[in-house]
This record gives sequence, structure tokens and C-alpha cells, in this order.
Amino acid sequence: MHGRDASPPPSPADRRLTAIARHLEGSSAVDMDSIAASPTSASARNSVFDHVVRAPEDPILGVTVAYNKDASPVKLNLGVGAYRTEEGKPLVLNVVRRAEQMLVNNSSRVKEYLPIVGLADFNKLSAKLILGADSPAVQENRVTTVQCLSGTGSLRVGAEFLARHYHQRTIYIPQPTWGNHLKIFGLAGLSVKTYRYFCPSTRGLNFQGLLEDLGSAPSGAIVLLHACAHNPTGVDPTPQQWEQIRQLMRSKALLPFFDSAYQGFASGNLDIDAQPIRMFVADGGECFVAQSYAKNMGLYGERVGALSIVCRSADVASRVESQLKLVIRPMYSNPPIHGASIVAMILKDRNMFQEWTIELKAMADRIISMRQKLFDALRSRGTPGDWSHIIKQIGMFTFTGLNSEQVAFMTKEYHIYMTSDGRISMAGLSSRTVPHLADAIHAAVTRLA
Repeated sequence: MHGRDASPPPSPADRRLTAIARHLEGSSAVDMDSIAASPTSASARNSVFDHVVRAPEDPILGVTVAYNKDASPVKLNLGVGAYRTEEGKPLVLNVVRRAEQMLVNNSSRVKEYLPIVGLADFNKLSAKLILGADSPAVQENRVTTVQCLSGTGSLRVGAEFLARHYHQRTIYIPQPTWGNHLKIFGLAGLSVKTYRYFCPSTRGLNFQGLLEDLGSAPSGAIVLLHACAHNPTGVDPTPQQWEQIRQLMRSKALLPFFDSAYQGFASGNLDIDAQPIRMFVADGGECFVAQSYAKNMGLYGERVGALSIVCRSADVASRVESQLKLVIRPMYSNPPIHGASIVAMILKDRNMFQEWTIELKAMADRIISMRQKLFDALRSRGTPGDWSHIIKQIGMFTFTGLNSEQVAFMTKEYHIYMTSDGRISMAGLSSRTVPHLADAIHAAVTRLA
């Protein structure tokens, strides 16, 4: 039959299924050799993912992978941005341990799901911490805050919202910036462009280039700004420069998106480090703020963060929050409860908050002292070049100015690990390891000019 309704001949898969069914029924007519030699059996010897190539290590996290493989007793990891004590050990803040113990001892606590937007107290207190308790935006309910998965998750949720609801799909990020920024915004569907930020010759801010690039950006474009302790350079604008940036951005209706990963961790003062954000909020304009508690509370693995969106009115903020829920629900449904509960407890209790600020300042001061020690060590060795940028830069990271060849030399000869762009984590240094690093830098600079 060749008509339209003719049944097609059975496929090889159909024949195999029929043969297996007959075998199960006890039929002796089945040729099991033919089943064993079928394409299905052959494909079992290969993976459907045989075409997948091995991805390169993350440029930052890969440093730790290489460090862990090194058996040298003098190895030093200055790659990943995590605070270390003078003994080189990870630190859990005393106030965090106390809060955690109080949570554990509270037998009335349960493990129920949080709402999509997270823990209400955490959100309210986070907005006040970054914007100021007396902020008109907070008092007028013009801020919507949602708990997210640390800073990375906060950036991604904000990026997804902008890709869906904002009229301009271009975002400008500083050059250089944290390596994950490009991927976060690009994968969310935004077009990523850069603006000049770092000046290699001075190892400081390229302020003129920054103004020129933002001045030529299309009206309404999104601009990513590091609130303080710029990663990777450690270079921040002055308050006067921040005011010029604000005026320029508002005149062109550019939308600021702040990444605040180091509030209190740069200067040791929570209010000083939040000042650039508060300048933008004080003018009544809208902005995005991604917060992380990884560094300033040492809650790296708890993944505690928040996204705050400052809107023109309470009604707009309410509608924005309703759409943020639609972003979060299919992404991770709702955030984890433990870390946010620790933060909320510390921010809510006056004595615990005070204890936190003291511990936070101690961390910031230790990093500042490491900068001075490294600068003094290089100067005492007569290391060629001007190393004053080490003490002028601020926060966890220093952009040393070392090139990739010098970095590779220091890794090979001195077992010192850092990203190939010469960024080092000052928090990974100690009084004991500063001389070793200074020797390595001196050798790299003098031998590989």
C-alpha cells in the first residue's frame, strides 16, 4: 500500500522493543545477539556529552586550586579575596559566633521556607545600613529590598529585572572590574560596555577618561559603580570626584547600579564607605544597590546579600517588588534563612552591632597596616619604581602594577599565587609573610623589568 494512511514500517527501536517484549514472554524466537549489537548498546559505550570540552579554571578561584597543589612550605595565596588573621587563618567574628549560638539555643526556631523576598527584618535593616536610618527614601517607603545569594546573586537578580523591565539594555562597567561582572550582566541579556577607570602610569584613577566615557554614553544607560574599595584596583574616587560623577550621571539620566561588597571593610567606618551611595539617593533619583555580607561579617559561605532598588514613589517600589518576585521564584525560589538570621540579629541588637563595628574596624586596620608594612619593605630594599600606590589604594585588594610575566616568575620561584593581572589580596598578608612577598616583588622587578 502506498496510500496516505499506510502505516510506516517499524523502526529499529520498535523492533528492539518487540524483541525484548517477546523475550520477557518466554519466546525462543528472539535473537538476543541482534539486541546486544543494536545502536542502543553501542551508544551506551559513549557519552552524549563526549563533545564537551574542559573549561578553563576560573581566573580567581583557579589560583587557589594551583596553590593547594603546591607542596612548598613557604607558599602564599594572595588570590582569593577572603580575610585572614595575622596567623594566616580564616576568621569567624566573635559577634557572629555569639549570634549563631543564640540562634541554635532558640528551640522555637523552625526551618520553614522564607518568603520569596527573604527575611523581612534582614531586608529592612540592610536598607537602613546602606542608605542610612534617616534616609528619606527609607522613611517614605520608596525602597524595595530583597534578600539574595550574597553580592553575586544580588547583581544577577538586579540584572535580570533590568533586562525585562528597563528601556535601555546597555550597561557600562569600569575597566578593569571584578571578573564576574561581565558574565553576570551579559548572561542576563544586557549589552556590556566599559568606561575607563584605572590609569596604569599613575596606578590611580583615570578620572578624565571616566568622565569622557560616561559623558558619551547614551541617555538612560546603566552604569555599574563600586561603592568603595574598588576591585581589583583598590582605587576610589574622592568625595569631590563622586559629586562630579553624580552630577554628570543625573544630567544624562544614567541609572546607577552600585556594587557594595566592602561596606565598613575599606575605611573601617560603615557610614564613610556608604557615602557615595547616599549622595545619589539624597538627590531623589533612582538607583540599584547590591549588598554583600561576605567580607564585612565574614559570612562568605553563608551567601548573604541584598538587592535594594530606590524608586521615585512607594507605589513604584511596591510594583517593582512584585516583579522581583517573578525573577526570583523560577531562579532559586527563596533564599536561605541561617545567614540572614545572623545578620538581622547583629543589626537589630545595639550591643551586638557595636561589637561588630569594633571587630570590623580591627580587620580594616590590619589591612591598612599590611599596606604600610609592604610599602616600607619595598622601600628598604630599594625596589625600583614608585610604590606609593600601595598605601594610597584602599580595601582588600592592591593592583601592584606587576605584569603577567612577573607574576608567573613569582609563582615559580617564590611560590606566591595571585591573579595574572598583578592583583593581590592584602588580607592574605601577615607581618611574617610581608618580607617574603617583598623579596619576590624586588626580584621580579629587577630581573624582569
